[in-house]
Amino acid sequence: MTENVTWLTQDAHDRLKTELDTLIANRPVLAAEINERREEGDLKENGGYHAAREEQGQQEARIRQLQDLLATAKVGAAPTQSGVALPGSVVKVYYDGDKDDTESFLIATREESGQGGKLEVYSPNSPLGGALLDAKVGETREYTVPNGAVVKVTLVSAEPYHG
Repeated sequence: MTENVTWLTQDAHDRLKTELDTLIANRPVLAAEINERREEGDLKENGGYHAAREEQGQQEARIRQLQDLLATAKVGAAPTQSGVALPGSVVKVYYDGDKDDTESFLIATREESGQGGKLEVYSPNSPLGGALLDAKVGETREYTVPNGAVVKVTLVSAEPYHG
């Protein structure tokens, strides 16, 4: 199985690394809280203990996710080129020759989009994102959707993303 490389700007990489370091640094605090709750008595009816264990599980899952992401990340500068769909570009497209059916989105990972979430994000590894990679304005590409249908998508514009 080939590993997926995740494209990140230096800013996004630094932000995710800081989050990872903070979560790892918080491990002893959470472990101490679990021990404190455990000593309160009956674990079956100890809501604080179960909440702390649940939080620990969620943090450990996020730590693993961040470690995997950062291990396969390719750090680079955000694209500066307009007119070509690249990871880190905000693109505008239309579908199946219908110039009124347009959509704008960011080609990147969800982590790359930051906390705003105002812009839809498509991974470069997704069928749509992959079909558009390196496309130039005016170029039409095809990709297959999960139901097997082939969709044509035309690139209207591509601009570097500025978070």
